[in-house]
Formats: sequence, C-alpha cells, structure tokens
Amino acid sequence: MQNREIILVTGASSGMGRETAIKLAKDGYIVYAAARRVDKLNELKEYGCIPIQMDIAKEQEIADAVSKINKEHGGVDVLFNNAGIAVQGSLEETDIADAKKQFEVNLFGLARLTQLVIPYMRNKGAGKIINTSSIAGKVHGPISSWYVASKHAVEGLSSSLRVELQPFGIQVIIIRPGAISSELISTYVDSMVKRSGNGPYAEMTKALVEWSKSRDNNPKYSSPPSVIADTVLKILKSKKPKTSYEVGKTSKQMIWSRKLLSDRTLDKMMLNFLKS
Repeated sequence: MQNREIILVTGASSGMGRETAIKLAKDGYIVYAAARRVDKLNELKEYGCIPIQMDIAKEQEIADAVSKINKEHGGVDVLFNNAGIAVQGSLEETDIADAKKQFEVNLFGLARLTQLVIPYMRNKGAGKIINTSSIAGKVHGPISSWYVASKHAVEGLSSSLRVELQPFGIQVIIIRPGAISSELISTYVDSMVKRSGNGPYAEMTKALVEWSKSRDNNPKYSSPPSVIADTVLKILKSKKPKTSYEVGKTSKQMIWSRKLLSDRTLDKMMLNFLKS
C-alpha cells in the first residue's frame, strides 16, 4: 500500500539526494526530486520520483516548485533540505561574492524553502524538516572557512527552528554526514586548489587535497550515499526521531573530538597532521 506522505528532496540529481529520493519512492512515498539539472532528474522517473526543477538560490524557482506541489498534492509533509555547495579555499583568497553564493545556497535558499512549506505543516499539526548539515557544522577546519561558517549557520538555524515549531507538531532534525563518497568531494577539491593551490596556503592546501583524494571512494575511510538514504527513511518511520544524527565514516569520532578537546588542542592536532 502506497504511503501518501509527500516528500520534497532537494539536491536530488546526484549523491545523497538521489539515493534518498530513490529509496523513499521505492518505499511508497510520493517523492518530488528537486535540483537544477533536470536532465539528471529525469532518470529518477523510472523509480517513481516526480522531477521538479529548482535552483535553491533562485527565489522564483523555489516559489514555483512549492506552488506546483501544493496544487498537485496539497503540500509538503516532509522536507529534506539536502542541496548544498562547497566553496573551499582560504578566507583571504576567497572572493566575497563566492562566499555570499555559499550562503545563498546552503543557508538562505534552505531557509526560504522552509518558510514556504511550514504553513501547510502548521495547519496540519504535523511534519518533518530534515536539514543536511555536516561534521563541519560542529568541527572547524582550515582552507574551508566559508563552508564551515555556512554549516555552523545551518546548525543554529535548525536548533532554533526546532523550538519554534515544536508547539505545532513539526519536527526539525539535523543530519551530519561524515565522509560520504559523492560528486561534492571532487568539487571542493577543485575549488580548494583553484583558490589556494599556489599562494601562501599552498602547502596546507596540498596536504588537504591529498588527504581528501586518498579517502574518497575508499570504503575504509568513506561511506556510500546510501547510508544517508537509510537514515532519512529511519527518521520518517520514527514517531520521535532524534534531534540530530551523525552518519558515515569519521562523523561520530569527529563530533566527539570537538566535545572532548579544547580549541587549542584540536587546532594543534590539525596543524601537526597537515605537516606530516
């Protein structure tokens, strides 16, 4: 029997979003798979997903997508805010325009879409909003200041929103992926090299790039996107899900290191690692 809950998954053209959209559709949910690349989304039709074009940084496309879902199915029961980009490089060498783009996608687009789906959930007295953060939302790191800042912002927004919406029966859940094999790995490596590969931060950048490449698609160090899909399904099936989930290789370890170690100790460990 088909589950009639309406799910909207952003960033569904690849990686974690794609895997999640497919898994939920196979489980009987009505899944709208949203992303900028419609050609990639059309491949999801065979799994039962409904493709919908949405650039999360464009106000009109967000509004049009939500309006379409409202007309066809009344509203969104579960929103999986998964779309994101990684602007990497030293703070000194990153243009402010690029930094703003990082926040437009990772924070403001997420927030605007959330604003538009809340009324339906609030009137219904139920709903789930699942936001993709990162271990970078809790643990800092060099050559990624703007990405880390955007994910810290997602954490703060999500936690505040969780309290605001609790009286209306709407649950807000954070997912913190650790090392997940996806297109984002190659994207942020290229981004890092482009900005900081040849300047004063070149040595640090080189070490980070080598570390990232050695772990991507290596099952010893990174997890497949399917672990995120499994977690989202678990959240949907739970009447009272946890407020946050650390998922994938290194996620739990990194979060615990943040809790147990002082700032200076963690900073020193990072710098020593980059010199080794």
